Amino acid sequence: MTTTHNALLQSPDHSASTTAVRLEQVTKDFGDGVLGLDDVNAEFETGKITVLLGLSGSGKSTLLRHLNGLRRPTSGTVSVLGQDVAALRGQSLRSLRREIGVIFQHFNLIGPMSVLENVCTGRLGSLTGPRLSLMMYPKAVRREALEKLDRVGLADRAFQRADTLSGGQQQRVAIARALMQHPRILLADEPVASLDPVSAQDVMGLLREISAENNLTVIASLHQVQLAIDFADRIIGLRSGRIVLDRTTENLHAAEASQLYTSVSGLDLDEHTPEHDHEHQEGQPGPRPAGQSASTSAGVGDHA
Repeated sequence: MTTTHNALLQSPDHSASTTAVRLEQVTKDFGDGVLGLDDVNAEFETGKITVLLGLSGSGKSTLLRHLNGLRRPTSGTVSVLGQDVAALRGQSLRSLRREIGVIFQHFNLIGPMSVLENVCTGRLGSLTGPRLSLMMYPKAVRREALEKLDRVGLADRAFQRADTLSGGQQQRVAIARALMQHPRILLADEPVASLDPVSAQDVMGLLREISAENNLTVIASLHQVQLAIDFADRIIGLRSGRIVLDRTTENLHAAEASQLYTSVSGLDLDEHTPEHDHEHQEGQPGPRPAGQSASTSAGVGDHA
């Protein structure tokens, strides 16, 4: 392993901080020797923004899916808010998932529904009985949903159809919906990949503000190196399921992070990205161009 590689793995010191998420020797084996994650060790500090960078198939989405129990490790331990995720079942797992908000590349809004009703759906996990119209949500929920829309700058669009909004506006609605859960952790799977550069800056800025206001732990996957450096506290780089870079953004130059996307890398790693073969068998095509996704409401898409 090269000196450059060792330097890139100088992890931030978390000894004096509160840890929201801990991964210890986590490996995900998809069979036939294909590793989605390969001996991953990482801690994520409460109230901080961590961005995962890496080529499509490097393990970013596989890692995110382990954090809310949509994937289980072949070996190792994933601890979220002090709980071993793989050991949870039924109500215990559902309770943990209510603490974890998720936003997606393609927003996952219900287009014909109003913006306000889409935001109200963020509370479905804690309500009983069907909610077939806006008026079937408790008044307190509707009031809070309006407050969340106001926070993301869209209170004046509350009664518009969600599919009439721009991409950046729809992602703001998705953030408001996630906040309705009162999450302690927010997972964001390529949240700006479908947005223009200005909207991407706006959304990342909003996530930064909300994280600070709510002591919210944000773990996001991105491909935009400069956005990650501008808005994250820390960057973790993945290649072939392994962590090859772990730095606070104040100690990282864009040129170093960009090595994750070069075919000839100073990271001294091979170029095999095995996650494509197994992750895409779940209804997703092979390596996709930027801006395409197949995320569903079930959880974080397994494409990166």
